[in-house]
Amino acid sequence: MVNLRLRKRLAASVLKCGKKRLWLDPNEPNEISLANSRLSIRKLIKDGLIMKKSITIHSRSRARAHEEAKAKGRHTGRGKRRGTKEARMPTKVLWIRRQRVLRRLLAKYRAANKITKQLYHHFYLASKGNQFKNKRVLIEAIYKKKTEKDKQTQLVKQAELRRQKNQDTRKRKTDKKFVADETTVGTGATAKATK
Repeated sequence: MVNLRLRKRLAASVLKCGKKRLWLDPNEPNEISLANSRLSIRKLIKDGLIMKKSITIHSRSRARAHEEAKAKGRHTGRGKRRGTKEARMPTKVLWIRRQRVLRRLLAKYRAANKITKQLYHHFYLASKGNQFKNKRVLIEAIYKKKTEKDKQTQLVKQAELRRQKNQDTRKRKTDKKFVADETTVGTGATAKATK
């Protein structure tokens, strides 16, 4: 058996790969053993007696398929869980996400003048106090509060109009009474004068 250690080292250096990846022609060991320089190794590579093997493929197709299935919710049963519920998805992370969603919505509504800064402040503190579990609930609460406020302003306006109307009728009545009193006083005076 011919010792090809030197040839392997030189070939690995020329081909820029490890010795494991080299393929030396088993039918031509004597030809290869004659090569003792990089130049002669290059000639053997050109002739096809020494080759660089392709890298062994480590496919990720199975891993990808498994990840896709996990995204759908498979392979996540009791037996597959290693950490506690809190360790797998901390409640603090969920809380931060929810707060950011709600605060973003409030800021958007305030910028679009859908809510006043007072309403914004009210709902900001309410969301911090864990009153809204999601965006939908917050939107419903905002519209409910707005309709209540509109109703209140409407009632105030109506009361003001009613007050104004009552004042006008009262004034009209007093004016009419005053005119009637004057006429009666005037006719009484003329009657006395005729006597």
